[in-house]
Amino acid sequence: MSGWLLVSIIFPVFTAMAQPAPPKVHTDLLVSTVWLSDHRKDPNLVLLHVADTFADYKRGHIPGARFLATGKFIDNAGPLGSELPPLEALTKTFSELGISEKSRVVIYSTAWMPNAARAFYTLDYLGLGDRLALLDGGVEQWLAEDRPVTGAVSAFKPTAFTPQVKPEVRASLEEVKKAVEAPSGTAACQLVDSRPARRFQAGHLSGANNVYWQETLVSDEHPTFLSPEKLQALLVSRGLLQGKKVFTYCEVGLQASHGYFLFKYLGYDAAMYDGSFQEWSAGKLPVVTTEKK
Repeated sequence: MSGWLLVSIIFPVFTAMAQPAPPKVHTDLLVSTVWLSDHRKDPNLVLLHVADTFADYKRGHIPGARFLATGKFIDNAGPLGSELPPLEALTKTFSELGISEKSRVVIYSTAWMPNAARAFYTLDYLGLGDRLALLDGGVEQWLAEDRPVTGAVSAFKPTAFTPQVKPEVRASLEEVKKAVEAPSGTAACQLVDSRPARRFQAGHLSGANNVYWQETLVSDEHPTFLSPEKLQALLVSRGLLQGKKVFTYCEVGLQASHGYFLFKYLGYDAAMYDGSFQEWSAGKLPVVTTEKK
């Protein structure tokens, strides 16, 4: 066999081997309205309706859903808004909701989808990641398909919820500073700003890429996620690398929760910077502006 022919055969093999394998999509983290309709009476299913007020829940929720108030998993009492509450308070909240080691938890919200992602993030932080899912399209998609809602309060029994905290999914200010200050291309993680482009352009962390959370959805009327292939293409177009950990942030850690879910769903190693831009700017730390003159 000639040397040229040998090289022509072997070179493509090595080229293919050199390409990083795409991360595995965790399809179980996102369930469709069809799946929920078929499984909502499963004995271990816990369906959480996330909203600010009980009145919202009473106006209409998916049958069987339990009410989770945003104030139960978002703490606005401290110097920073929208932080994780103390572990004891979270344990009490999810015990009262009847979540156990057997539960399969599906989450949706009304009014604003990042609230559901924030609940997902909170429960993932507490160690339930392999038993969690978001309802794709939320209640908007459910209603668009003329599926039933009710005002009846669901009955269930409290449990003894035992958290298994995963501190690695909560990025600290010091970790983010280290990423920002690293020489170009050497940071151990990549930063993703989940805010709208205008907010990103007005001021963002150095080295961050912008992926606005609404860009990941099909439309306002049908707010289901784009296909994994389209989502990966979106991330590649923004310069994000496969196989490198991601820190998401936004203004206060809500839109960034949607970003966190996105990367977990697509198989990335991810963490969320809970303090987000509010903590960064409060410390008068440097930002980059890219607004057009």
